[in-house]
Amino acid sequence: METPVLGFESRCPHLFNTNSRPSSSLPASTLSVRTLTAATVVKSPATVVVVAEAPRTKPHSKSFLTRKSAISEIEQSPDFLSSLQRLSRVLKVQDLNVILRDFGISGRLQDLIQLFDWMQQHGKVSDSTYSSCIKFVGAKSVSKALEIYQSIPDDSTKTNVYICNSVLSCLVKNGKLDSCIKLFDQMKRDGLKPDVVTYNTLLAGFIKVKNGFPKAMELVGELPHNGIKMDGVMYGTVLAICASNGRCEEAESFVQQMKDEGHSPNMYHYSSLLNSHSWKGDYKKADELMTEMKSVGLVPNKVMMTTLLKVYIKGGLFDRSRELLSELESVGYAENEMPYCMLMDGLSKTGKLEEAMTIFDDMKAKGVKSDGYANSIMIAALCRSKRFEEAKQLARDSETTYEKCDLVMLNTMLCAYCRAGEMESVMRMMKKMDEQAVSPDYNTFHILIKYFIKEKLHLLAYQTLLDMHSKGHRLEEELCSSLIYHLGKIRAHLEAFSVYNMLRYSKRTICKDLHEKILHILIHGKLFKDAYVVVKDNAKVISQPTLKRFCKAFMVSGNINLVNDVFKVLHGSGHKIDQVQFEIAISRYISQPDKKELLLQLLQWMPGQGYVVDSSTRNLILKQSHLFGRQLIAEILSKHHIVSRTMVRSRSEPKFSRGQRGK
Repeated sequence: METPVLGFESRCPHLFNTNSRPSSSLPASTLSVRTLTAATVVKSPATVVVVAEAPRTKPHSKSFLTRKSAISEIEQSPDFLSSLQRLSRVLKVQDLNVILRDFGISGRLQDLIQLFDWMQQHGKVSDSTYSSCIKFVGAKSVSKALEIYQSIPDDSTKTNVYICNSVLSCLVKNGKLDSCIKLFDQMKRDGLKPDVVTYNTLLAGFIKVKNGFPKAMELVGELPHNGIKMDGVMYGTVLAICASNGRCEEAESFVQQMKDEGHSPNMYHYSSLLNSHSWKGDYKKADELMTEMKSVGLVPNKVMMTTLLKVYIKGGLFDRSRELLSELESVGYAENEMPYCMLMDGLSKTGKLEEAMTIFDDMKAKGVKSDGYANSIMIAALCRSKRFEEAKQLARDSETTYEKCDLVMLNTMLCAYCRAGEMESVMRMMKKMDEQAVSPDYNTFHILIKYFIKEKLHLLAYQTLLDMHSKGHRLEEELCSSLIYHLGKIRAHLEAFSVYNMLRYSKRTICKDLHEKILHILIHGKLFKDAYVVVKDNAKVISQPTLKRFCKAFMVSGNINLVNDVFKVLHGSGHKIDQVQFEIAISRYISQPDKKELLLQLLQWMPGQGYVVDSSTRNLILKQSHLFGRQLIAEILSKHHIVSRTMVRSRSEPKFSRGQRGK
């Protein structure tokens, strides 16, 4: 069975430049059999040695040359399947794998899939076939890659580490980390023995995942149980995870562990550790780290110096930040706007807007290359300081200067126009986003909805919220509550209830005041059935006066078939139903003799809950008793009378203390 050849780098880091960026994961087959002509890998349990091959003196065999020619003919043929059918008898599985990989590298995905299908049909597949096919297909279609993996008939092949690594890498690269971890757990249960590449692949997925640190540490904790030791690549990945989650203490611990195990941290290990200190602006530790790095002969590069600038800014050391920016300029590391943007942003967010403006003007005067982010930062800063006219003007300048803008810049300009009340400019920006095929994000929708509410365009705000919800964005309760209130004011009761439902089903709990707010709106809009749903689900957190108002309104105009259900819900929540509501309900039942059963059910229910009809309601029932059965009515009212007398007696009896009652 053919086995893919792994790259050397993860196994022999000492043979490679340690200043090169460590890869988060290594491909399952980085070298083909055709490229391994200059060196041979010799493995032993303890070492991996690269041995140079002697120059080839013996000519290739006729069989080899025939196969090589067949491979070339098939790859160049306009109808490769016909050529393949004709030449298949001379080709081995590894030759077909070479063709499959070449199709993948050259982007001939359809040909690759057709070749893979042919190989399956003719039983000419190996582990490498599946691994390579999944790798290339997964780059375009995750579902197709998973389909190929699930179609593997043999369980042992399905848990082949190279194949599994290809599948997991495909999921990670496509941002499907949750699915990746679930599949990994299933693979382990099925017998997978993960290797260092497996864990490097999985860990790489957690670098940019919010709150991914705990799960990443679970994976690190599995390493000893699988006989795997962390290498330089894995330490780099883990340190990047620590940095992206602000875990500076853990990052320091991993660097020390790395040193204890005989690994020498390189530039990227130090860079991640430095980045972890930027969360808290710990400039003292950052300076110590820079000193240590220089002591081992590493010269700070652009990334390190820019990260140090980030630490100083976060720590509020703006004078040192300016000095470091000047140093970056002197060594040619400030040729683009990023370091300027960082300092401008830090200054503006600490109330130093004028100093930020000075940096901005200085950057423009020096002709620093800019993609518009500096403008975006200053627009946002001016908006925060309520200098809307200046923000609007800078947004217009940005529109003129930068033909194509990314979403962050578009949102910033959109916000400036909204804050300045420039409806025409807002509409122009929305049109621009459509023309550039830029999909709005959460911030875009949030900006627009707030603006439409401010401009009293409440139905437009509602339509925008619907669009936001359909795109799967999280709804903010405060914004929804404001929109519900304004929709209620313009009598858009159904729309208000729709917003309430979107919010209710997108969160587990919402503020109890919101239930009351929507209940008042629904009562006012005479949407009693919807109001009943709100009360049924939330009666215990709604105030008694509001419940009383709902009960009265429902008894008068609500669906008569739900009257008894409303009484039961209100009573179950602890609400005391007054006599007037019973009288209204019974009067409605009497006016509709076909509701006889509902009336009888209500009258039978009342005594058991401590409720009885008053004299006027009793007389009303007796007058119409012929409609409901005189004897049955008499029996029911007799029970009411008994309960009524008991209630009167209990109220009139003097109340004694326990001691007095004993005497």
